[in-house]
Amino acid sequence: MLNITDFKDTHLGEAAWIVGNGPSLNQMDLRFLDGKVNFCMNRIYLGIDQFGFTPKYYTVEDNFVAEDTPEEINALPYCKFLPKDLNYCLGGGENVCWVDFLRRYETFPRFSPDAEELVYWGSTVTYLAIQLAYYMGCDPIYLIGVDFDYAVPGYATGPEITSQEADPNHFHPDYFGPGKRWHHPRLDLVGKAYIEARRFIEGRGRRIYNAGVGGKLSIFERVNYLDVR
Repeated sequence: MLNITDFKDTHLGEAAWIVGNGPSLNQMDLRFLDGKVNFCMNRIYLGIDQFGFTPKYYTVEDNFVAEDTPEEINALPYCKFLPKDLNYCLGGGENVCWVDFLRRYETFPRFSPDAEELVYWGSTVTYLAIQLAYYMGCDPIYLIGVDFDYAVPGYATGPEITSQEADPNHFHPDYFGPGKRWHHPRLDLVGKAYIEARRFIEGRGRRIYNAGVGGKLSIFERVNYLDVR
């Protein structure tokens, strides 16, 4: 098992790539990520053969994803950062680093510069990854595949959705395909979290950008990934 303190400033001054799972990933040549500091998440493994790179770090915080695909997640060979409160369904191992993940707190959102103490929920797993990248000293931080755009099916009537059809919101139709559970996206909360991340990071002299293709994420300054890869 790994210790979070081993990762403090391990990538000081290096660029980090936060790899979201939006359909825009299919419009990118991601082979450049191989050997780069990259943070992948959730069901990214559905596209690894297609994308042609090896994830360096992996994280998940959604209980539905963890509960519904524990075998797949436990089998991943990458360095994994997992919330301690998911240890009821996810296993440990030599490549696992458990983190204190605070899901409920006052004055949302908050950004943690010290993952040894805790990391905060931000209504998206990418917020956890951004905090980890900051803790490792990464600068700049680039987001890709964070399309900030969801199609919610008409049969969805509450905060929890069970898919009845192929997934249009991610890079693979089986991501949240038929029978998969997912939470109704709260882009209002995600947006607030991203604004806080930008405020915190830029306020300390570091940089964070949206290097994705297309999508509706306008909170971060856009750059062309082909120019900065």
